[in-house]
Amino acid sequence: MEKYEHKYGAEQIQVLEGLEAVRKRPGMYIGSTSVRGLHHCVYEIVDNGVDEALAGYCTEINVVIEPGNIISVQDNGRGIPVEIHPKTKISTAETVYTVLHAGGKFGGDSGYKVSGGLHGVGASVVNALSTWTEVTIKRDGYLYNMKFEKGKTVQKLEKIGEAEGSGTKVRFLADDTIFESLEYEYEVLEKRFREIAFLTKGLKITIEDKREETPKKAEFCYEGGLISFVEFLNKNKEKLNKTPIYVEKGGEVPVEIAIQYTTSYSENIYTFVNNINTIEGGTHLEGFKRSLTKVFNDYARNHNILKEKDNNLQGEDIREGITAVVSVKVKEPQFEGQTKTKLGNSEVTGVVQSMVNESLTTFLEENPNVAKSILEKCISASRAREAARKARELVRKKNSLETSTLPGKLADCSSKVADECEVYIVEGDSAGGSAKQGRDRKFQAILPLWGKMLNVEKARADKIYGNDKLNPVILAVGAGIGADFDITKIRYGKVIIMADADVDGAHIRTLLLTFFFRYMRPLIENGNVYLAQPPLYKLSKKGMEDIYCYTDEDLEKSYKELEEKGITRDQLGLQRYKGLGEMNPEQLWDTTMNPETRILVKVTMEDAIKADEIFTLLMGDEVEPRREFIQKNAKYVKNLDI
Repeated sequence: MEKYEHKYGAEQIQVLEGLEAVRKRPGMYIGSTSVRGLHHCVYEIVDNGVDEALAGYCTEINVVIEPGNIISVQDNGRGIPVEIHPKTKISTAETVYTVLHAGGKFGGDSGYKVSGGLHGVGASVVNALSTWTEVTIKRDGYLYNMKFEKGKTVQKLEKIGEAEGSGTKVRFLADDTIFESLEYEYEVLEKRFREIAFLTKGLKITIEDKREETPKKAEFCYEGGLISFVEFLNKNKEKLNKTPIYVEKGGEVPVEIAIQYTTSYSENIYTFVNNINTIEGGTHLEGFKRSLTKVFNDYARNHNILKEKDNNLQGEDIREGITAVVSVKVKEPQFEGQTKTKLGNSEVTGVVQSMVNESLTTFLEENPNVAKSILEKCISASRAREAARKARELVRKKNSLETSTLPGKLADCSSKVADECEVYIVEGDSAGGSAKQGRDRKFQAILPLWGKMLNVEKARADKIYGNDKLNPVILAVGAGIGADFDITKIRYGKVIIMADADVDGAHIRTLLLTFFFRYMRPLIENGNVYLAQPPLYKLSKKGMEDIYCYTDEDLEKSYKELEEKGITRDQLGLQRYKGLGEMNPEQLWDTTMNPETRILVKVTMEDAIKADEIFTLLMGDEVEPRREFIQKNAKYVKNLDI
């Protein structure tokens, strides 16, 4: 990696203000004190090593979760400067860890050309929110060490010996009086570090979890960078261009983009600024989309693929089946949006647009076969979009002629306030009948579904409008689908999938979740989708109130509790529920619909990349990856009805 030539000493570490408020208002600095905020502390320390890698000085970062939830992060960068800082009059390393906004990431002659993290507040904030922190530095042939407790220095920087090489090692124990939990989730950290390795070509990141008897360990290093990232995202999909299209440009705003088209119908574009995932997009995404539309239309016109009488392809046509990663490096990024993950720098739009215009045009001219196959798919998508528009208009026209635009089988609730209303999408007429009788009619609506649903992973939008299984769901939710979906128009605050606790029920849930993910994604992002949890077992005995158990573990626990009361297993009647229809309305209300006693699982989308991978694996065209998944996980299956 090319090194960014600059000074990196005490003069480059600039101090803006103190550290007093961090412990009082931690949420202002790390977002929350939940597990998400806990993981953010790890990211902040790792990002300091990544910044060294971006500058060309670090090739390896090692992260260890030690027993007791102690975090260790070691890099082989230059090591934090150790000389006395001219402004604070203490060592520069201590300044970085005890003064808010002290870091090598501010001002024109800063230590870094670009940086991720919280732009310099990371180390001091993590230190302030930790019970203790220990920092070891290798620099200029010597080894240095310093220690802190709750952000305060307990051992100033000391030279403790000689050392070869350079780098920084940070160990810290997060403060359990501040965080709700100190239990790190290995899979969450692993996913983030894989992402960083993809985005930082050639950087090796290892993560090891030593908390269990058998440690977990993963190592990530991708010389292919974004090309490897796109190949990873599409590993279970059929590709149109086997090798991803890769374009990059240096300068004041370096841009890297990798693009690969698949035979799927979904659009997956992931954007990053200084390795930060900008989930809300922003100006870099806007520039990419504009240019993509222009380049493909221009190419199609110039090569007579689009005739004079043909309309231009729309952006959504050209993005069907695309997987792209857009990564930009911005010296002073401005973030907007509710979660501060939307890039607002206006100059980036033009930079990305001009780069893609030039580089992608050249690629298409040099690879006419790839260009042709992609454009054939785009034109096919355009025709399907037009068919979907006509189908949508037919559905709307049909509904406007009916006395009600709601599906006939929907038993609606009396309340019209969306936030207090919920709709149960129920598998089968039998269970639907029980649910209708057992519900609270004021706020609970019931929509029975029957028969096999459409797998939208293998269908375009034109096949969805008018589909007799999906159209009732679309009409009941009331907010449209796809690009037309408007979250403000939903009729119910909770959309609850209630299916049998068996293989068929799991299939129904997966089909519905695939539909929501592909065509009503804001419904999941907004936290409106839930899974009902019907009981698996009922324990009964004359003179005793029935006990419902939702898992095998619940059943064993209930048996033991009853045995302590002198009731043996032989005295109990055990019913295994194979379907919702086996419960009468009162039982269904008590176990699955009563807000006071029911169990609902909220469907969330913490990781869109992982969600896309799972839906593609389970519901897509490629059979072999699905077979491997089933063979690998078959041993974990429970309650399989044969």
